[in-house]
Amino acid sequence: MRIIAGMAKGRSLNSPIGNTRPTSDRAREALFSTLESELGSLNDKYFLDLYAGSGAVSAEALSRGAALTHTVENEESAIHVARSNLAIFENIVGSGTYQVFNSSVARFLKTNINIQYDAIFIDPPYEFANNLVTIDLEALIQNNLLKPESIIAVERDSKSKAFNWPTGLTELKVRKYGHAVIYYGIPSQNG
Repeated sequence: MRIIAGMAKGRSLNSPIGNTRPTSDRAREALFSTLESELGSLNDKYFLDLYAGSGAVSAEALSRGAALTHTVENEESAIHVARSNLAIFENIVGSGTYQVFNSSVARFLKTNINIQYDAIFIDPPYEFANNLVTIDLEALIQNNLLKPESIIAVERDSKSKAFNWPTGLTELKVRKYGHAVIYYGIPSQNG
C-alpha cells in the first residue's frame, strides 16, 4: 500500500494484521478524485476518517493538503498501524495536523468535538448492518459535524443492499470499484 498523490506520493504504508480490510488503491484514488472534484481541493480542509483501519485514507488526505484529519478506529492493532502511517507527516514541512482516536465510532460521534468537517469517509466492516450506517450518518447531523458543503463517502461491499440516507442528507452519486461501492452524500439544501 502506498500514498497515491500529493506531498507524500509514493511513500509506503503499513497494513494491519487482523480483521481490517484496507480500501483498495483504486477505490482510494477514485474517492479522492471525487472529493477534490466536489470540494475544489483538499487544501485547508478538515477530514474525518471513521472506521479508519490502517489510516491510509487519512494519510492520503494529509498528503493532498488537508489541514486536519481525525482518524477514528477501535481495533488496537489497527490503531498502532494508523499512528505509524500518519507519523510520516510529522517530518513533512507544510503538512496538516492529525489526531488518532482509539474509540468506537458511536462514542466518538457523541463527544463534544466542536469541529465541522469538509469531508467524511465512513468505511465500516462490510458485515456492519446498514441500519448502523444510517445511525452514524444521523449522529453526524445531530452533533453538528457537517458544513453545508460537506461531502460524505460511505464504502460498502458491492454485493450488499444500499443503506438509507437519513433526513438531512441527500445521495449525490454511487460508484462501484471492484468489490467496493462508494456512496457519496451531501447535506440536503432544505436541511
